[in-house]
Amino acid sequence: MGQIAALEMTGISKSFSGVKVLHDARLTLYAGEVHALLGENGAGKSTLMKILAGIYRPDSGQIRIQGQIVDIADIHASQQLGISIIHQELCLADNMSVAENIFMGREPTGGWMKFVDFKTMNRETGDLLESYGLPMDAKTPVGSLSIAEKQVVEIAKALSMNARIIIMDEPTASLTNKEVAMLFEAIRLLKSKGVAIVYISHRMEEIFEISDRITVMRDGRYIGTKRTMEVSPQELIKMMVGRELNELYPKPRHEVGETLFEVKNLSVGNKIRDVSFSLRKGEILGFYGLVGSGRTEVMRAIFGIDRPSGGDFYLENRKIKIHSPADAIRHGLAFVPENRKEQGGVMIHSVMDNMMINVLDRLVRMGRVNKKLQQQLYDEYVGKLSIKAASPDQKIGTLSGGNQQKVIIAKWLATNPKLLILDEPTRGIDVGAKKEIYELISEMAAQGISIILVSSELPEILNMSTRVITMREGRVAAELSNDDINEETIITYATGGYKHAG
Repeated sequence: MGQIAALEMTGISKSFSGVKVLHDARLTLYAGEVHALLGENGAGKSTLMKILAGIYRPDSGQIRIQGQIVDIADIHASQQLGISIIHQELCLADNMSVAENIFMGREPTGGWMKFVDFKTMNRETGDLLESYGLPMDAKTPVGSLSIAEKQVVEIAKALSMNARIIIMDEPTASLTNKEVAMLFEAIRLLKSKGVAIVYISHRMEEIFEISDRITVMRDGRYIGTKRTMEVSPQELIKMMVGRELNELYPKPRHEVGETLFEVKNLSVGNKIRDVSFSLRKGEILGFYGLVGSGRTEVMRAIFGIDRPSGGDFYLENRKIKIHSPADAIRHGLAFVPENRKEQGGVMIHSVMDNMMINVLDRLVRMGRVNKKLQQQLYDEYVGKLSIKAASPDQKIGTLSGGNQQKVIIAKWLATNPKLLILDEPTRGIDVGAKKEIYELISEMAAQGISIILVSSELPEILNMSTRVITMREGRVAAELSNDDINEETIITYATGGYKHAG
């Protein structure tokens, strides 16, 4: 590109417990560019970035900043070199102000007793925010901010430490479309100021919108770097997985059966109002809506997590009561929640423990665990779902996102459900694992399991659903099928372009 690179990482290798996770990896980054780092879970992206951030030390390789060889011994050394990482899980104190978060641990002090100089801290924060066009007040409590605004605070914190290289790890995972637009505006402003950004994301459409160049990694190795305008999504996918994924979404292979489940006039306080729909045996019913539309709240009420204020449930033409998740499970319902780390699995427990937690009544007799049956079930679902785990005792939190999700799905499949609710089943999962999850969903439906697929990804809804329920403001805005299932119609109903169906 003609100028000295802001960052060059070459020949980077790293092993953990004798297992090599990086093999001669490399990355070149220039000032004022957004450089996307792409690869499946386990490709080595995070390890490479943690080496840059001083969290890990490489076994071999060289790092240059502005052409000078540097030794990044720890996080402090990384920060001194102008490198900052913004993690997917934001590290902010909600009970403190924007200024207090930005200067945490580095507060300006004054007077002989060295009290915190809040006036100076607020003024310097205000100047910083204004210079980068970040629309925020220094005194605002962070707990009152949206997730996108909190990310802006993290960016401001990095800039306050004179960061010239900022690493963003899945920054839009929890954002609405409006918040994504706000974040991208902040990123473009950083570019104009010469800040270099490494942007890690699984969302292909975002990468093509915001990045200048893209580096792909696979199995801990550097595969290649492309200018964004000169490459297609298909080429990138082939680089990521080592093969072409001609059909990401499996084609329907079965006919749906009779009505299995009905919801009539469901209400939950003022969040959900008069929601009704039916679900047929072996059907994949898509649920779409913008953030706050009430999709997840409907699923929580169906599964007995939240108590409805009105409405009835019918299973196989028989009215049923669901007052708790235990009732739902007894009736053959299963629920994979959207937040797998906090609600789906126990990350510090083993793959085996997570997989068996819902079927302990079948495994335990007279206080003893039937180890043979336990191993049979484990082997069955590891095989069926192609779960990659070193052993049954491996902690689920150490698996890739795709394998974590498959363990959580296996946990529910072990209960032999009639109805499976999947809330954002592919969030934060790479494209190869997505294909496996889609194939699994299709296979489950073909076996007669009824599926409710809740997703904010329109391609997922469009390609996987036999029918689509679109929600808005806690109500069903439309029920779509056949030719009506298209992007324009779904978005129009979700944003209020048409009147509610009810």
